[in-house]
Amino acid sequence: MDVVRTPRLDLVATTIEHLDAELEAPARLGALLGARVPSSWPPGLYDRDAMRFFRARLLEGGRAASGWYNWYAILRATPDHLATLVGAAGYFGPPAEGVVEIGYSTAPEFRSRGYTVEVVEALTARALATPGVHQVIAEAHDDNVASGKVLTRAGFVRIGSGRDPGHHRYARGGAQPGGAP
Repeated sequence: MDVVRTPRLDLVATTIEHLDAELEAPARLGALLGARVPSSWPPGLYDRDAMRFFRARLLEGGRAASGWYNWYAILRATPDHLATLVGAAGYFGPPAEGVVEIGYSTAPEFRSRGYTVEVVEALTARALATPGVHQVIAEAHDDNVASGKVLTRAGFVRIGSGRDPGHHRYARGGAQPGGAP
């Protein structure tokens, strides 16, 4: 199992087994992860369509795709609380021309606690440590001020318009080959 540890979280790379369990019943996913799943699960834009997308990409890409899609963010257990699934984040796929795109969703009851910044920083560092990857990008909508703040706190800078109206593109990392940012 591919795991990235942050100060408070364990990020677990999604497998087909995880996604099958999650699509069937979030409680089954919790048993596989050894974590409580909040009643608000799944969070935000991480919905059944996203789960099916990640499952299809993992099936299609095989072993090489592992770690380049969804990751579960699990708040480690302490004497005060059980291990708990707090969010989902990840990449939109393996690097393309040295660039990867990241996305994230946090369960409502775990927002504004710094978990999302912790996740974005860890997955960005993981991507930038991969040979050939020089930039991580993300998009945030005008209406989602919190998402823009997460990206800024994680060291991203706004570089222009996103794919869709009202979206802004952010980036972190060095210039692309040829000197373009």
